Amino acid sequence: MAEEYERFEDFELTAEEAELLEGLPELSELGEARRKFLAQAGALGLGTIALNLLAREEVFAELKIGESAGFAPVAEENAVAVKLSVNGAEKSLTLDSRMTLLDALRERLQLTGSKKGCDHGQCGACTVIVDGKRVLSCLTLTAQCEGKSVTTIEGLAKGEELHAMQAAFIKNDGFQCGFCTPGQICSAVALMQEAKNGEASYVTADVRQKTASVKLSEDEIRERMSGNLCRCGAYPNIVKAIQEVHTGKEQAQTWQFHAPDANTAETNKEVENNATV
Repeated sequence: MAEEYERFEDFELTAEEAELLEGLPELSELGEARRKFLAQAGALGLGTIALNLLAREEVFAELKIGESAGFAPVAEENAVAVKLSVNGAEKSLTLDSRMTLLDALRERLQLTGSKKGCDHGQCGACTVIVDGKRVLSCLTLTAQCEGKSVTTIEGLAKGEELHAMQAAFIKNDGFQCGFCTPGQICSAVALMQEAKNGEASYVTADVRQKTASVKLSEDEIRERMSGNLCRCGAYPNIVKAIQEVHTGKEQAQTWQFHAPDANTAETNKEVENNATV
């Protein structure tokens, strides 16, 4: 291999080959020329883009929108016109025929008290009152409420004066995080009217006997409120709040504490002794 390299070093070029080789540019010169060309091309492209943007800004700057000019509303798909009363105020809406009452309240009327929990009618957080009856607004189409009266949590209070059920929930700590509370309170308010109407529930002793009103026991309240879930577990306080409004009497919490017996005390003493060893 070395011998072949030595023979290559000794190779002599002809006069024409030497003249042609001298006329070729160096590799470094070729690299510099290529980089310079790419830089110039990039600068030219950026300059062209910048000029186009400036020209567009100047064109838009010259446009003047008149005071009476307006934007065309977005066309609703399958649009229907619905007139209903919401918390005592008449509302006229044009919306998609498939829009639920919950979405209409939250997105169109900005009444965000009713919550979207499961969106399947299983948690009760979206409960509102329609013509005196509690309904799951996530499963109720707005078009079904034509000409009806809808009451949400925002419509229960009279100005600064809370509804009796709202005040009872606060007094008895009938909530923790508060997410389900609007649905709980609306359901409880409608429940009171159901009891006054004598409507039976699953735990009513004799469903064949029509009574003027139903006395709400703890079992009755728990059964009638079973469609409203509270993930914080505030059920005992919710029941007390409803009982207080139903009876008009203050309800005291009946806490039951386990009294340790002699065996329990001895076991605790052994645990303490083992912990100190």
